[in-house]
Formats: sequence, C-alpha cells, structure tokens
Amino acid sequence: MARWGRWSVGAALLLTMVLGLAACGGNSGSSAETAGAGNTGKGQTNAAPESTAGNTQGENATRTVVDEFGEVVVPAHPQRVAAIYLEDYLTALGVTPVVQWYHPNWGKQDYLKLTAPQFDITGSLEQLLDINPDLIIVDGAVDAAQYELYSKIAPTYRLKEEILQDSTAILRAVADVMNMPEQAEAVLAEYEQKVAEGKAKLEQAVGKEKVAVLRLNVADKSIALFGVKNRLTGLIYSQFGLEPVPMAAEMSEFQVLLSEEVVPDLEAEHIIVFPANGTWEDPENQQALKQLEGPLWKNIPAIQNGKVYKIERSHWQSGAITANSMKLDDLLKSMVK
Repeated sequence: MARWGRWSVGAALLLTMVLGLAACGGNSGSSAETAGAGNTGKGQTNAAPESTAGNTQGENATRTVVDEFGEVVVPAHPQRVAAIYLEDYLTALGVTPVVQWYHPNWGKQDYLKLTAPQFDITGSLEQLLDINPDLIIVDGAVDAAQYELYSKIAPTYRLKEEILQDSTAILRAVADVMNMPEQAEAVLAEYEQKVAEGKAKLEQAVGKEKVAVLRLNVADKSIALFGVKNRLTGLIYSQFGLEPVPMAAEMSEFQVLLSEEVVPDLEAEHIIVFPANGTWEDPENQQALKQLEGPLWKNIPAIQNGKVYKIERSHWQSGAITANSMKLDDLLKSMVK
C-alpha cells in the first residue's frame, strides 16, 4: 500500500520529543563533506523513479511514485517543497525550495544564494513543522527510521540507492517526483552542450598536463587530495577530460590526507585548492594556504609555474548539477587564456 505521510499539525506536535532524536547523527551519509570522505554508493544509472497515475485532477491531486522504500503518494503538483541537500536540483528545475540545508560546522550551499529559511540538520526535525512543506525529498543520508519520521511531517520521497553517485539520474528523479520530467531533459541538454564545448577548450589549453584537487582542512591543519572516484570533483576527469596526477588516479578512496613524505611526489602541473569551510578572506584560510609555500612543495611544477588556482569552496563541495556547471566555469576561467 502506498504511504501518505501527512498528519495533522496537532498530532505531529506530539512527536516533538521523538523528532528531536532524528537529526542528531543521522544526516551523515551524503553531505558534501562526508561524501568527500568516502561514501561509495552502488554505481550509476539513468533510471528515473517509477510512477503511476493517481488522483491527478484538482487542487488535492496526487500521484503514486516508487522510492527507495516502496510506494508513496505525493502531490501531483507540489507547491511547498523541502529538498534536503537536493536544493541544487530543485533550483535547476526553476523551483524555489521552502527551506535550505544547513550545518553549523559546514555552513550551507552558499553558491545557490537562497533566501529560504535554514534547516539545521543537526537539530530537531520539528523545524520543518513550521515550514509546512507539502513534499519532502531526501537523499542517501536518510535511513528507513529517519524516513518514517520525515513522512509524518509530509509525503517524503527518498532517492534510490543506486543513483546516489549520478547527478544526471538524481536530476531526473527529482524532476519525476515534481512531475516535470521535460524540464529535466532541457536542463541536461544545455549542460551536456556546455560540457562538450568546455572540454574541447580545456583539452586545447591543458592537454595531458596533470591536475590535483586539494582541500585545506583548517581544523586539523591537514591537506586532502581528492581522487578520481570522488563524487564531488571526479567529474573534472571523467566528464571534463582533465588528466589526474598519478596519485589521484590510483586512489580507490574518495580522498586521502597528504603526508609530508608523499608531497614531493605529487607531480601536479595544475593545483585546484579550496578551504573546507569559509572563504579565502578568512585569516585562518589564508594562513592554511601558506602550507603550499613550504619547502616540501617548492619543486612541484604547479607551484613553480604559478598554476595554483584558489577556488571558492561552496560549489566544489557539492556534486549537484548547478555546482558541476560552476566548476567548469572555474576551470575555464583559470586554465584557458
């Protein structure tokens, strides 16, 4: 039987104590930062969620769709959508979310420039009661137990596990739940054309010169190298055609912390670097960048030739469709003269 998760506000308020337990430690599976740390998913697919017709006429029209946990009844034409950590896909479809994902340590998706209220994922789900969404869309950070709690606030769709590493499939899935698949295809056609043109320009300007993506982890003064399988940045190799440094190409992990012993062997002719949090104006990030001026780094070609590119972190720590397009913009601005 399909699930309709809508309770009355009065009944939902009785769940406050329960809901308060849900977000503390549960939303850890697919934030930008934790994704960079090692979520692997189950591969890529272009499959959109299955859907069937329902009461599709009138203000209270509904549809039945199939998500990770089975069938769920959703509004045929949702008006107030909370897409937790999926706001990028929603805005790409021209829909403004009613709330935006936020973490006190990691911030929010600043690149989207949303003015919607913030939903602190480390706090209680009770926050969403005041937002009053008519549809909630969640990603792999939400397990079955949390899903049931979200469903008591509004009908909730959880992305299928097999598409979590594929931004194209995610866009199509979100568009299907929103009942606007044609818009997804238009967005993807524009994106694919942009990638094809950008890839050609990068190939001409950079060729097979080796590229490294680094993140400065200010909290512990470490530097992370992102590998080719990193779902946030791996597309610069797989889609945009750039050549990874051998160390990144051989990694099975999403990221590794660079030890002093391996830094001289990095072989990077281009370095893309961004901080884990904040902006380059922050004194702590400026200080962290000085690590690349140390003696261990002086013989790396990118350092010697001034080909270190300081990138704003927000969209580089997201694997969503708009963020990926902005990464290409950054690369073209930095590498193509």
